[in-house]
Amino acid sequence: MKSGCINLLYLFTDFNSLFLKKILYISYDGLTDPLGQSQVLPYLEKLSLLGFQFTLLSFEKKDRFQKEKKIVDTIIDTANIKWIPLRFTSKPLVISKIYDRWKLKRAAIKLYKQEKFDLIHCRSYVAAEAGFILKKKFGAKFLFDMRGFWADEKVDNGQWSQNKFLYRLIYKYYKRKEKHFLLNADGIITLTKASKNFLISQPEYKNLSIGVIPCCADLSHFDFHKISYDQINALRHKLEIPASAKVITYLGSVGGWYMTKEMFSFFTILISRIPEYVMLILTKDDVKKVKAEALSAGIPGDKIFVTYSNREQLPRFLALSNCSIFFIRNSFSKVASSPTKHAELMGMGIPVICNDMGDTGNIVNTTQTGFIVNDNDKCSFQNVINKMDELKKIDREYIRNCAKEIFDLKTGVQKYSDEYNRILN
Repeated sequence: MKSGCINLLYLFTDFNSLFLKKILYISYDGLTDPLGQSQVLPYLEKLSLLGFQFTLLSFEKKDRFQKEKKIVDTIIDTANIKWIPLRFTSKPLVISKIYDRWKLKRAAIKLYKQEKFDLIHCRSYVAAEAGFILKKKFGAKFLFDMRGFWADEKVDNGQWSQNKFLYRLIYKYYKRKEKHFLLNADGIITLTKASKNFLISQPEYKNLSIGVIPCCADLSHFDFHKISYDQINALRHKLEIPASAKVITYLGSVGGWYMTKEMFSFFTILISRIPEYVMLILTKDDVKKVKAEALSAGIPGDKIFVTYSNREQLPRFLALSNCSIFFIRNSFSKVASSPTKHAELMGMGIPVICNDMGDTGNIVNTTQTGFIVNDNDKCSFQNVINKMDELKKIDREYIRNCAKEIFDLKTGVQKYSDEYNRILN
């Protein structure tokens, strides 16, 4: 009897697997990277419940892989996701990237021959190179989840200086690839309406069907209702933030795309007018370096707090906020920018002060859930600081409800599911 039940269970499992659509998800970002845990795994966990069976091919950085692997293993085991981690290579600079791409293509072809996937979901351009090969070689369905204008980002942030012949060649190579991906993909996803509008304004792309899915957040996790006053007060005490202080937070990496000097400039003007404010920076970056940069910008030591929070504890840290700030360096490529932190902050009912990039300015202005500043204009800073009291009047529940309409992970998952089903008929 027991043996018969086991055989029936295996038969049911095999029969059920016939209806599961097999997806190869390729990402050059690692699952042990912050983006992997906020913008890849949460989607795939929930999509796995909707009839999709994932094999996930990613590139992992050695230190993070050793530190975070157990966390990722727990998640993927629960969601029945097969994970193929490849080692991310960083040196020598250009040769290492060529090597990684060779490894990726070889692994993707081998996996496809074994599994005959129904769809290849490629996150950004490096992944799309492998997906495009599988489409040409085997006729695989190919979803180009472009995220943003990756090659232009590399130029805009100075990594691919167009003053150097080699990087001019690399940029032109990937802009040609971008065109091939867009014109041959079975589906295209971008992060912002602004980037979609730019693409379809180009004659060669005017007939493309492009979906828009912003960087969403798990609003069941980023929920201020789950944080008690006692928890907030205990955390204030632990961080030694005065009970009477108002807190403006910054969440994420310091420098790079994020305009640290300009944000510090805003804060120095803010505390000259409203000295009750302190700044809490939640980052994985070196605490001493961040504090040193703040001090050199003229911020008193007792006004700046820098610490790290893992994803599990992050909502509790964010709950200390009266408001939050982020300035992103404005450039062409940022028309496709959708900051994950914006979704998380709105889920926590926190008003934001930010500059206008991608769809962010339109979202803030339309919902009236914060203020937009000119990111390098002290008069603009002053105008916003004069209205800081108005931020207190914005209802936290209202901000969270706006987040549900725009950034809820459930909505993002449903949009991906609809796109999968459209491509697969």
